[in-house]
This record gives sequence, C-alpha cells and structure tokens, in this order.
Amino acid sequence: MAVSLLKEQTVFDYPPEAVRELLMNAVLHRDYQSTSPIRLYQFSDRIEIQNPGGLYGDASPENFPQVNAYRNPIVAEAMHTLGYVNRFGRGIARAKRAMADNGGPEPRFDYHTSHFLAVIPKHPQR
Repeated sequence: MAVSLLKEQTVFDYPPEAVRELLMNAVLHRDYQSTSPIRLYQFSDRIEIQNPGGLYGDASPENFPQVNAYRNPIVAEAMHTLGYVNRFGRGIARAKRAMADNGGPEPRFDYHTSHFLAVIPKHPQR
C-alpha cells in the first residue's frame, strides 16, 4: 500500500504474527483429552482457528484475556524451551497488536465449554 510517492507499507490480508500467535495458543491451550483436532479454516473474509477445550481454570468470559491458566503446563514449558513461546500470557495481546499495526480490526474470540474459537478478520482494504 502506498504511503507516499516514494514510500510504501506492507499490508497483509492476515498478519503472519497474529496467525502464528493464535495458532500457538490453540496448540498450547487445547484439551488433549479430546480426540477432536485443532481446525484452521480460511474463508474469503476471515481465518478461523478452533481448538477443543474452552477457557480453563481462573479464566472466564468476564476476565479473558487478562487472566489465563495453563491446562497443559508441560506443553507450555516445551513450547517455551523450543522457542515457540516468548512470554507466557502475551499471545492474545501480540495478536491484537499485529492486527492493529497492519491497520485491520481486532481478532474476535468465541469460547464455549467444549471449544475455543479465534477469528482473524481479513484486512478491510484487501
């Protein structure tokens, strides 16, 4: 996207950092007792990432995403050691910042007892 005559800014349909963060969250926070897979669907206007298992522990619809809990602390530690997670509890904020930096709307979240859904809207000008 042109910013001026001699300068342009890269604009993504879906910022890679936002997709990565929300996909890593799905892997980290999924309910591994479920046999359902993590699902990633790309539609013409959005990407949806859904994982089995809703909010966990102290996390609730009233305090999400400020409060989180780790259903899978061993998976969390492995992802941190392997470099997939930089700081715990920052994935949602990083995804929101990536969307804002790209000039798009915030991701949306839908959480039920049985699953968690992250929706990444396509950039409105793409």
